[in-house]
Amino acid sequence: MASAESVLKKCKAGGSRIDFATSPEQYRHWQLEVEGAVARLTLRVQEDAPLHPGYELKLNSYDLGVDIELYDAVQRLRFEHPEVGAVVVTSGHERVFCAGANIRMLAQADHALKVNFCKFTNETRNGIEDASTHSGQRYICAVNGPAAGGGYELALACDHIILIDDGSSTVALPELPLLAVLPGTGGLTRLVDKRRVRRDHADFLCTASEGVRGPRALEWRLVDELAPRSRFDDAVAERAEEIAAEGSRPRAGEGIVLSPLTREFSEDEIVYEYVIVKIDRQLGSAFFEIRGPNNAPPVDAEGIRRQGDQFWPLALARELDDAILHLRTNEGDVGTWVFRTVGDANLAQAYDDLLLACADHWLAREITLYLKRTLKRLDVSSRSIVSLVEPDSCFAGTLLELALASDRCYMLDGVLDDDDEPATVRLTGMNFGPLPMVNGLSRAEARFLDAEELEEHIGRSLDAADAHELGLVTFIPDDIDWEDEVRLALEERASFSPDALTGMEANLRFGGPETLESKIFGRLSAWQNWIFQRPNASGSQGALQAYGTGARAEFDRRRA
Repeated sequence: MASAESVLKKCKAGGSRIDFATSPEQYRHWQLEVEGAVARLTLRVQEDAPLHPGYELKLNSYDLGVDIELYDAVQRLRFEHPEVGAVVVTSGHERVFCAGANIRMLAQADHALKVNFCKFTNETRNGIEDASTHSGQRYICAVNGPAAGGGYELALACDHIILIDDGSSTVALPELPLLAVLPGTGGLTRLVDKRRVRRDHADFLCTASEGVRGPRALEWRLVDELAPRSRFDDAVAERAEEIAAEGSRPRAGEGIVLSPLTREFSEDEIVYEYVIVKIDRQLGSAFFEIRGPNNAPPVDAEGIRRQGDQFWPLALARELDDAILHLRTNEGDVGTWVFRTVGDANLAQAYDDLLLACADHWLAREITLYLKRTLKRLDVSSRSIVSLVEPDSCFAGTLLELALASDRCYMLDGVLDDDDEPATVRLTGMNFGPLPMVNGLSRAEARFLDAEELEEHIGRSLDAADAHELGLVTFIPDDIDWEDEVRLALEERASFSPDALTGMEANLRFGGPETLESKIFGRLSAWQNWIFQRPNASGSQGALQAYGTGARAEFDRRRA
C-alpha cells in the first residue's frame, strides 16, 4: 500500500491525485498567526506553486491548493484555538487583496475539476459562516487592495468587511463580463440574501468588470467600513479587538491538536481507523465500512478534551470528511457510494448522549458542528447513496444519519447465519436537530417533512418490520432475496445516465424550505455546472480561452 505521504508527493509532482490533508507547517500560500483573542490569516500566494503545472498564481489568485490550506486553517482555529474570538483575513501583498480563482487554471481544468473546485470552495466559505454563527469565532476581512471575483466572495463570507479607501481599490464580481460564467462561490446569493444589496445595485456590480470603489461600495452595502491607508492597520486592529471582546469563546479554554490522519491507500482501497473504503470499479461503486466505537465514552467534557482528536465522533468526522473529499475529487467514475456500519449500538448511543449532555461546552459543540458539516458534504456530493443495514450493523443516532441521507436504504429482515442477531436501527436525540441539512431540516424531517412522532422511538432498537413501518428504510428483503436485491439495485444504478441521476437526486434530497446554503448548492451549482459546459464560456472561442489573449470571445447569441 502507498502511504498518504507518498500520495501527497505524487500530487506535488503533478500527479492526478489531489490530497486534502495539510497542516500550517506545510502551507505555501497562507500564514496563520494567533495573538490572544485575535487570529490573523494572511494570504500571500506563492505564484510558482500551483496545484498542477501550466499556470502561475498571479495577483493572489487561487486554485484548489490554496483553498485546501484555508479549509485546514479554519478547522484548526475552531479546535486548536478556543481563545480566538475574531479572525482577520487579509493579504500579504501591498495594493492587492485577491484576484479570485485563477483563470488559467479554470481554462485548462476539465469540467469535473471546475465543478468540484467551486463546490469545495463554497463549503469552505460556508464553514467560515458556520464558525461565525455557531462557534462565536467571527471573521473580519481587511481588504487592502482590489478584491475581484472569488477574492470578493471570500470577503462576503466574513462578518465584517473593511475596504481600504485609497481611491483605486475596488470590490468586483467580473465573472459575467470577463469570463461568461457566474461568481462560483456564492457571491450572487450572499449579495442579496446576506448583505441585502438592492437588485439594481447588484446588477451593476456583476456587469461592471472594473468594480465599485470605496464610497459607493459603502453606500451600496458592499462593504461595512472604509479606512484610509494611513489608518488602515489601526482600524482593522481596533475592529478585531472589539469583535473578539463581544464573543462567547472561552478565553481560558485549552484547545486540542488535530494530528495527521493515519491513512493507507491502495489502488482500490483506503483504510483509516474507523472508515474503510473499497472500490468495485466494474460496478462503479465505493463500499464504505464505518466502524462504531470500541470503548465506552468518557463521563464529561473534560474527558472529551483529554481524548482530543482520538475521541470517536471527532476521529470519525475527520476520516469520513477526508474520504468523501478524496472520492468526490479523485474518483469521478465511482458514482454510487454504499454505506455499511459495524459495531455496538449501545456504545454509539452513549457517545451521542454525551455530546448532547455537553452541548454547551465549546469542544463538544465543535465536534457536533463538524459532524454536521461532514454530513452536509455527503448530502451535496453528486453521488448515489445507498445504505445496507445487516446483522452487526451500528446504524444508531449519528450513524443512522447515513441511512437517512441515502437515496435508498435496504435492511435485512432476518439473519444470514445461525449465530447472527437480527439487524436493528436506533434513533437518538442527534437525529432531531443537531445535524441539520443545508435546508435547515433534520434528515428525518427532510424525509417526512413532519417527524415529531418518530421522537417517541428514541433509544429503541427497531427491527426491520418496525423500521419499515416507520419509514426509516426503503426495502426489507429476507435472507433468500438479500444478495440478489442489493446486487440488482446497484447494477441498475450503474446503468443510468450519471448526469440525469445527479439532477434527480439533488431535486429529491432537498425538499422543504430554502436557505442561503441550499440556494448556493441547488441553484448556483446547477447553473454554474451548465454554464461551464457551454461554448460561450468553455468553447475554443469562448471567454475562458480568450481571456488575456487580446482576442474577443465569440458568443452564440441565442438565449436558451
